[in-house]
Amino acid sequence: MFDFEKINLVLSSNPVFFTFILIILIAYAVYVYRFTVPAISNSKKTFLVILRSLAIILLLFVFFEPILSFSKKIELKPVNLFFIDNSRSLNIKDGTKREETINNFLKNLESNDIAKSADLFSFGNNVKKINPDSLSHLNFSEGSTDFSKIFSYLKSSNRDISSLTIVSDGEITEGTNPLFLAEILNIPVYTVGIGDSTKKNDISVKSVLYNQFIYSQTPTTVLGTIINNGFGDRNVTVSLQENGKTVDQRSLTLSQGGIQSVEMNYSPVSSGEKKLTFLVSSIDGEFSKENNKKIFYVKVLSNKVKVLVIAGSPSPDLSFIKNTLSHDKNLQVNSITQTSQNKFLENNNREELLDSADVLFLIDFPTTNTPLNLLARIKNLITRQDKPYFFKVSVQTDFQRLKTLEQVLPFTFQNMVSTPYEVQPYLLASEISNPIIQNNSSNIIAEWNNLPPVLQPDALLTAKPESEIISKTVINNVPVNRPLLLSRKLGRKRSIAVLADNIWRWELQTATKNSDLFERFILNSVKWLNNKEEQKQVAIKTTKKIYSTGEKIEFTGQVYDESFNPVSDAEVNIIIKSGKENYNVSMNSLGNGLYDGFLETKQPGDYVFTGSAKINGKIIGKDSGKFNIGEVDIEFVNTRMNYDFLNSLSRTTGGKFFFPAKQNELFDILNKKAKQSASTKIETSEFNLWSNEWLMAIIILLFAIEWFFRKRFGML
Repeated sequence: MFDFEKINLVLSSNPVFFTFILIILIAYAVYVYRFTVPAISNSKKTFLVILRSLAIILLLFVFFEPILSFSKKIELKPVNLFFIDNSRSLNIKDGTKREETINNFLKNLESNDIAKSADLFSFGNNVKKINPDSLSHLNFSEGSTDFSKIFSYLKSSNRDISSLTIVSDGEITEGTNPLFLAEILNIPVYTVGIGDSTKKNDISVKSVLYNQFIYSQTPTTVLGTIINNGFGDRNVTVSLQENGKTVDQRSLTLSQGGIQSVEMNYSPVSSGEKKLTFLVSSIDGEFSKENNKKIFYVKVLSNKVKVLVIAGSPSPDLSFIKNTLSHDKNLQVNSITQTSQNKFLENNNREELLDSADVLFLIDFPTTNTPLNLLARIKNLITRQDKPYFFKVSVQTDFQRLKTLEQVLPFTFQNMVSTPYEVQPYLLASEISNPIIQNNSSNIIAEWNNLPPVLQPDALLTAKPESEIISKTVINNVPVNRPLLLSRKLGRKRSIAVLADNIWRWELQTATKNSDLFERFILNSVKWLNNKEEQKQVAIKTTKKIYSTGEKIEFTGQVYDESFNPVSDAEVNIIIKSGKENYNVSMNSLGNGLYDGFLETKQPGDYVFTGSAKINGKIIGKDSGKFNIGEVDIEFVNTRMNYDFLNSLSRTTGGKFFFPAKQNELFDILNKKAKQSASTKIETSEFNLWSNEWLMAIIILLFAIEWFFRKRFGML
């Protein structure tokens, strides 16, 4: 009936009980009209009994909360999705006629049977649906290639997808590698490689490594990796520039092996955001000179950060952390260490140290001996003065006293038990770019996840909603949903928590492997905590620092009042300057204190911007920043077709890689797969009859009709 497979009525209670009550109520309705005053005919009695019975049945339905469900079988027609690379790298002249190859592929697709079940999309900066009759939209002008956008789009789609075909040169210039997400989706991916995969005679800067946070007037090292093909034993000049001015330079003989690293020295004079360029001089005969340099921006911090270590008692963790902090010449380290009740290891002015500290380290704190006035003083520093802090729990921690600080901690705790248990870190893959966990390992996640076990209190430890879980725990090789490392940004407040004791074991193990994991973790924590970037009422930035020519510049903004509550009705404007060019952008409110804005310009160069937020004509805050357009076109940095990535993407998902000449073989596979992928889906719709306003209206109407006819019949 009506193509429904199944119609079902479900009650909240036992149907037998419902039927029993229903019979009683209907019997009562019959009994009421057995004798009437005045007497009426049997037909009228029957009519009134039916009216009341219907009203009672529906009213009983309301109390038993009936749910009516309809199940319908739907035939799903599988669809084949094609994603065509629309980035500027398709304009590279490598002898393969990339643009012409794609256009021929699309013409052949249009004339093939698979076109009947195909949907076309372009991708580059974003994914866009295109109609087969408007392929002129493919102008190969987008400034970046983001493969992850394809799989994010598929993840949100509920369509029956038979296959996915990507036509591209395979070079990722933005976003993350999508291999893991592609494998999870369980959709076969077929790739068509565009371009030449053979190596050209070329020199390129592959990558540049540098500290996430750099201090002014402190020397640091910038490590660049240079790749060459066909220029071994040739001499080049390598230079490091700050805002166009050379700060270090050296001659280099290119390696016959084709890859080498070069260390450049950098000592910033002042704090602030600096634009740096790692540059290799060009040689005649290079295939492309666009990839001979890399531009990047660094945040230079003021030197000599004052760190105050407050410990509940002496411990190995305290010694290792203090030694690590003391080795950094940019830090001024002081400590307050309690040895027993009202006794401290250091003879210093504790009030002065507390007031002057930039960052607090709370190690094994508090204990049963911790003075309540010291605990209250620290809470006041965190809540009133927004002091950032690093917190490490221990088996000596007094959790009753710790409740004083629970409001400002990045986690909650309850059900405390004195016996701890051994845990290991389980670092989340999404945290790989987190500045707090960076180290010199080639596999940062694996380095953290192979650390020796530490002790965690046997308690219900839960991250607060605004906290970020950096690492969960592993117990007996089984991942457990309990936080081990946390960070928290809330308004002006920043904190990091290590929910474990004996982390000195991490230093002993990593030191034997020449790993700087422990040292970098402690020092990165100081830098992250002392970073004032997020601690302002108005924060405006670009989505990235380096843009290609013609690429849309995206600005994001956050606006808060003095109490750091989101402000959604501010007037936010940005003034952008580059040479003699000036631009103005008005940002749009997205709600909850968030704003966005866009700038489109084809003028390459360095840009600086200043944004301000006003409420009722009064400025409540400003922010500024820098970005670059077109100095390096990231789409021309890697000029080869990335066969390894495209082939790996296909094999991982059960698909296959094709060169353009084999496209007919691809179409045959897709046609066969489309026929085999036809399926059905059961779609269920549910209706809560007991909460339906029409049901109540009918009940009232039935009682009203009954009452109306009783009056007409002259009944009491």
